[in-house]
Amino acid sequence: MTGAGTARGGLPHGSRVVLTRDVKALDGGRVLAGGSPLTAVQLSDAAAQVLRGWAVPVQDDTSAAVADRLLALDLADPRFDDGPATTATARDLTVVVPVRDRTTPLDRCLSALAPLRVVVVDDGSHDPAAVAAVVHRHGAGLIALPENHGPAAARNAGLRQVRTPLVAFVDSDVRAPAEVLRRLGREFADPALDLVGPRVVPAPRAGRVRWFHRYDEIASSLDMGPAAGRVRPGARLSYLPSACLVARTASLAPGFAPELRVGEDVDLVWRLAAAGGVVRYVPRYVVRHDSRDTFREWFATKFSYGSGGADLGRRHGPLIAPAVLTGPTAAVAVAVLLRRRWGVPVVLGAIALTAVRSARRLPRSEGRHRLALTLSAGAALGGVHQASSLLLRAWWPVVWPLALVSRTVRRAVTTAVVVDVVSARHAHPREPLLRTLLGRRLDDLAYGAGLWVGALRERQLSCLAVVRPRRRG
Repeated sequence: MTGAGTARGGLPHGSRVVLTRDVKALDGGRVLAGGSPLTAVQLSDAAAQVLRGWAVPVQDDTSAAVADRLLALDLADPRFDDGPATTATARDLTVVVPVRDRTTPLDRCLSALAPLRVVVVDDGSHDPAAVAAVVHRHGAGLIALPENHGPAAARNAGLRQVRTPLVAFVDSDVRAPAEVLRRLGREFADPALDLVGPRVVPAPRAGRVRWFHRYDEIASSLDMGPAAGRVRPGARLSYLPSACLVARTASLAPGFAPELRVGEDVDLVWRLAAAGGVVRYVPRYVVRHDSRDTFREWFATKFSYGSGGADLGRRHGPLIAPAVLTGPTAAVAVAVLLRRRWGVPVVLGAIALTAVRSARRLPRSEGRHRLALTLSAGAALGGVHQASSLLLRAWWPVVWPLALVSRTVRRAVTTAVVVDVVSARHAHPREPLLRTLLGRRLDDLAYGAGLWVGALRERQLSCLAVVRPRRRG
C-alpha cells in the first residue's frame, strides 16, 4: 500500500484536537483513558500544560506532538474549521463514480457533484448509450468498460486516470454535495491522514415509504453512527463503507482488490491500517444513500454483505471474527444468557478479576481503582452484547435448530433477544418496538445466512470463529 503511513510531519499550527466524549480524566486531568481499543495514558508536565480544557490547540512543536499522540490513541479528533486549512478546490480533487445502468440515480449524483472534476466508470451497462448521455449532459469524463467487473475494478479504472492529490469515490446512488467533499478534503491538513469518510444516511426514494425504510433510518448497514473516530481492525469503527470516501491519491496504490465484489471497502481499510496508514470517520459531514425500493432488494443486500465474510477471512484471518472475547467476558456472557443461580457469583467474580487486572495496567493515580471497576463492568456488558449477536446473527443457522430440541439453548436465545431489543430501545427509545424487533431479526437472518453460504462455499470458517483480543501496549 504505497504511501500509507509515511511520516509527513505533524498537524499544522492553528489547528486543534478535541478529546472524544468517551474519554475519562483522572488525577486532575493527568491521566486520560478511553479510545478504541481502550487505552490509558499519563500526561507529562509538558503535555498537561498544553491541554486547554477538553482540547489541545496546536501552537508549537510540543503541542503538535501531544496532539499527534492523542490522535494516534483515538483519544481525540482533529478540528481544522478554525485553522489555516481551506476546503479542497476542483484542482485538488477528482471524483470517481462507478455505475452500471441506474441512470436516474446517476443523474442526481452528478448534479450534486458539480462543479468538481468527475470521472464516471460504466461497469458494463446493458444500455451504455443511456449512461453516456447522462454523463455528457453533466460534462463529466467517461470510461466505458466492455464487461462488468464489479465496483472495485471500476473504481480502480477511474483511479488510474486521477492526477489530483485527492480522490473521492462516490457510488452512483449517493448524493454527496460538492461542498461536503471539499470540506472532507480539509481533513488532509493532517499530513498523516490517508483516507476519510463521512456519515452515510439512507434516503427513501420518492413514493411509498415502507417499514424497512424506517428501520434503516436507525440501523442502516452504511451508517457508522454519530461518533467520530479513527478506523482500524478491532476498534469500535473497524471499516468505512465505500459508498463515499475521500483519499490521498498517493496512498491508494494499487487500489481496491478487484476480485472482491463485496467487502472491498473493509479490505482496503484493513490493508491501509496494516501498512501504518491513518483512516478517520468524520460524521459531522453527511451524504445520502438511496434506500432499496423493495423488501426483496433490501434483504438481498444484507445477504450479500454477509456473503463477503469468507473472502475477508481468507485475506485477513482473525480480524473478521464476529466476536472478540477474553476468558472473563466470555464467562459473564454465558452466565447472563443462561440465567442460572450460579450466574451471579460468576458475573461478580469475573468483573472483579478484570478490574484487578485493569488497575494494575492503569497509570498510578487517584481514582484508578474506581475507573478499573467501571471499565471492567463495561467490558462485561460488551461481552454479553457480542455473545447475543453471535446467537442471533452469525451463528443462527446452527443455534436456531438446536433451540428446537434444547431447553438450555432456547433460554440463551430468549435472553439474547431481550438483550438485543433492550439495547436497541435504549439507543432509539422512540422507535416502535415491533418494527425494531422485526427489522433486527430479519437483518440478522439475511446477514447470517449470507455469512454461512460464503463460509461453506469458500471453505473458510474464520468469519464464524470467536477469538481472544490481541495484546496491546
